[in-house]
Amino acid sequence: MKKVLVLEDEASIRSFIVINLQRAGYEVVEAECGEEALQKLQENPDTKLCLLDIMLPDIDGFEVCRRIRMSNAQVGIIMLTARTQEMDKVTGLMTGADDYVTKPFSPAELTARVDALLRRMGENTPATHTGELYQPPFLLNLTNRTLEKNGERVKLTQIEYAIVKLFMENSGKALAREEILDAVWGKGYFGELKIVDVNVRRLRLKIEDDAQEPKYISTVWGFGYKWTV
Repeated sequence: MKKVLVLEDEASIRSFIVINLQRAGYEVVEAECGEEALQKLQENPDTKLCLLDIMLPDIDGFEVCRRIRMSNAQVGIIMLTARTQEMDKVTGLMTGADDYVTKPFSPAELTARVDALLRRMGENTPATHTGELYQPPFLLNLTNRTLEKNGERVKLTQIEYAIVKLFMENSGKALAREEILDAVWGKGYFGELKIVDVNVRRLRLKIEDDAQEPKYISTVWGFGYKWTV
């Protein structure tokens, strides 16, 4: 049974989320403040995914996300927010979240987002002769789902790994934003297209020598992105 951490300070909303996740077959760990969530995550290292509310009584959900990502790039993170401002969504993604859901949401929508993210994180990688994609200075290990640049490990989230894999498999080809969205988030994803742009921006910060002058992930204006090594 896959374990999900739910961080939500409002008891009624937290109970609503917990009940529906349990009905969907998940084991749930609950927290009502940021510090408690971080402690619960330490006590439950087998947690696969975290649902993080933004507005909390101590530290906000963005800070919780940052702290989780400092030590754990593998766990899935979905931000829960009642706010609809563009900056909230971008901030959540830039701090390391994989997705966001805006309140109010239906049980079906939330469960679908959780299911989809866990599927993406656990997708089977096609077998290759070496289990690696080597495009200097990058080495992508398809078995361990890791990336190295000049022999140094680059800490990627599972979404970032999926984007890099897609780029390296299509080196030199311009990929439309919609194409990237379908390949990485799935054709049934009903979020917004800008999630691609924010994740590419985050990825550039990790792999480019100068994120302001990217040479590996170039923008194809009005269309999408192209990987060039």
